Amino acid sequence: MTDPSVVRGVHHVGATVADVDAALAFWEPFLGVEARFRGLLSRPYLGRSVGHPGVEIDAAIVDLPGGGVLELLDYRLDGRRAGDDDTKHPGNVHLCLAVADAGAAFARAVGLGARPVNPDGPVDVDAGPNRGARVAYLRVHDGISVELFQPPS
Repeated sequence: MTDPSVVRGVHHVGATVADVDAALAFWEPFLGVEARFRGLLSRPYLGRSVGHPGVEIDAAIVDLPGGGVLELLDYRLDGRRAGDDDTKHPGNVHLCLAVADAGAAFARAVGLGARPVNPDGPVDVDAGPNRGARVAYLRVHDGISVELFQPPS
């Protein structure tokens, strides 16, 4: 059993991106908010904490609806490479956003350049703990996976 005084909740989700401006071109209009921070991070503690001493990271912080933060991070280092964006691979993480209308959110995301995993759009969950929900997976900039989740009514 976990001691509830140890973990208090989710603070942020971080996504490494190739270009912060390109990432913001999706997230700001999709979420309907502007980044609350945009700048270069380069303090010594940062390099020590992420395992790349001396690193500079071009960063943006975007508030997520309902709480939490999305950090968009462009590590200014040589040797970076894109990973495989398929969710079947160990280590792949996705961001799930609760939405009121999965179809409308899907259309908005695709209009902003997201690539649908299922081109037919959201699907109905017909069994399990989320029965009655509607869900859709998309890939946004840099292959980041986003799930749109419309709770059961």
